[in-house]
Amino acid sequence: MKTVQDIMRENNSLANVERFNAMQKWDYKRKVAHAAEMAEAFYSWAREHGKNVHLSVGGLDSITLHYFLESIGLPVTCISCSSLEGRGVQEVHKRIAQEMSAEYKDWMGDGEAPAFVFLKPLKNKVQVLQECGWPVISKEKAGKIALLQNPTQKNATVRHAIITGETGEYGGFRKSTRMKLPQKWLELFGGADPEGAALGYKAAPFKVSDRCCYYLKEKPCSDWAREHNSVPYMGLMASEGGRREKSPQAERV
Repeated sequence: MKTVQDIMRENNSLANVERFNAMQKWDYKRKVAHAAEMAEAFYSWAREHGKNVHLSVGGLDSITLHYFLESIGLPVTCISCSSLEGRGVQEVHKRIAQEMSAEYKDWMGDGEAPAFVFLKPLKNKVQVLQECGWPVISKEKAGKIALLQNPTQKNATVRHAIITGETGEYGGFRKSTRMKLPQKWLELFGGADPEGAALGYKAAPFKVSDRCCYYLKEKPCSDWAREHNSVPYMGLMASEGGRREKSPQAERV
């Protein structure tokens, strides 16, 4: 069996990480120039392949990206489940929608004029909490707790890693990895797993899930993108790692 390390070497992942770390040390002007270059390259790639482009807008990072794209002359439709955001953010979204409506009312470019599209969640918050569970702590940690609460033979190795930090053959038999849930959360949630219960950990009397964003944001946006043959820009901080960095067909600038 190939380990994670074997696959990373084959995919040149370690070199990519080193390159990214080096890029983080660039001065501000160089970073901005590179971001513009990558944004334009992604836009050109999409058009050459007969695809539209859009921006998934939520909070500060994606709002900043919207204005950055406009500043370099890239008109991109924005989509958002704005009803989930705070009132202040919703007001900003409304303002952006008004700005785009005025800016592109006489649109002469290809396809439909760029606009701010307000989407609706597939389920309301109450439904998500009742059917899936509570998104406690963070999305990553909630996902780990959800695995502990739903033990199967197939996820036994992953659950062991969450409890102990020890990986199996696929993970290269490493110890003390970041797979382990922080001890303070293991004390409260680890008992949902048989191994955690044996260690004296508690189990929460409610369901935990990381699926809230799927029904509230991710699925509505991906459905819209599929219907409109569109690929997304995503605004993320360089320091934001984890699961979101695996989003397909997304250019991070």
